[in-house]
Amino acid sequence: MINTSDRLTVGTLGTLMPPAANLGKNARRNEEQGYAALWWPDHYMGWFPQSLWTPDITALAAFQPNPDIFFDPLIAIAAAAGSTSRVKLGTAVTEALRRHPVELAQAFLTLDHLAPGRIICGLGSGEALNLLPYGIPFDRPVGRLEEAVRIIRLLWSSDGPVDFEGEHFRLQQAVLGLKPTPEGPPQIWLAAHGPRMLEITGRYADGWLPEFLPLEDYRARLQRIEQAREAAGRSADPFTPGMYAKLVLTDEHDAAHALMKMPLLRILALTQPAEAFARHGGTHPLGGQAFGVRDFIPVRHSRDQILELIAGVPPAVVEAGVLHGTPEDVAQQLAAYARVGLRHVVLWNVTFFGDASLIRRSYQLMGTLLGLLREIRVGEWAASRNA
Repeated sequence: MINTSDRLTVGTLGTLMPPAANLGKNARRNEEQGYAALWWPDHYMGWFPQSLWTPDITALAAFQPNPDIFFDPLIAIAAAAGSTSRVKLGTAVTEALRRHPVELAQAFLTLDHLAPGRIICGLGSGEALNLLPYGIPFDRPVGRLEEAVRIIRLLWSSDGPVDFEGEHFRLQQAVLGLKPTPEGPPQIWLAAHGPRMLEITGRYADGWLPEFLPLEDYRARLQRIEQAREAAGRSADPFTPGMYAKLVLTDEHDAAHALMKMPLLRILALTQPAEAFARHGGTHPLGGQAFGVRDFIPVRHSRDQILELIAGVPPAVVEAGVLHGTPEDVAQQLAAYARVGLRHVVLWNVTFFGDASLIRRSYQLMGTLLGLLREIRVGEWAASRNA
């Protein structure tokens, strides 16, 4: 469990791209700043289309050749582990479509030996942009995820050969001789949103890491997880409700609204599900049944098509999908989530995708926000659970 105190804990993204020397240096600095965890997405391709990665759209194009530069997260975690001693290190998230469950079990156990008690295996059901362009099938991902978690748990807890007969994976007298450290095994957190994924999270996971959700949605989905945990006899086990949130930080609240009109930040709204658009009286530009991350593949749209898609995104959808404003504004929003159960928030600073000149200032404001968030108490939720 990442949060054993009554305070909200905060994570952020680890270093995603070269130079590799920054992996350890930045991880050590983040640990010293007080972040509780560092997280790495597992991407081949990013959400920003190369067709819009041009100087007229973003000044970042002058310094970074394309928006699709990502370190392998497991190797990056290994590099960061050697430079840190306290901060948790995890994936946000990988899946069992590109990586076989046995590979995941061995890799995360290896990381457990590099950073005992500090590793989190964050898993999800997959994203189309990391699969379909590479010839990797994207069928029945939730069933594969459930079997993968069961296999990983089985291999971590078994001393000898094991068998597993599933619809997607089959093991016959399989062995994994590497065992967890005394502080392990790694925690498993799931990026769950739909009903079946929430049930799986309750039955098998140590933590929950959804994308940023409206407050009442977050409360209702966490309650569903808690019901599944109770049905599985796990209600007394440690569990960390988390949330992964995009963040736009500015000195004045209205400045954040101005930034979110910029093309790259509007693109991020395309990763939201159709229900997020319906909530604000709109229709998802990819269709009324679009699931966002399951459908949007940036390279499959021309520049003109992308511009047309984002022109159909209501401003309210962009703003509802991103934590935004001053540090005080954001702290106030997250305090409300802490009252309904949030214990760990992962912040992805996207401010400078709206205005590249704000890189330094936005990270300074993140330091202010970190101090505010570490004062937020979560004991109210814990007390209500134990009442």
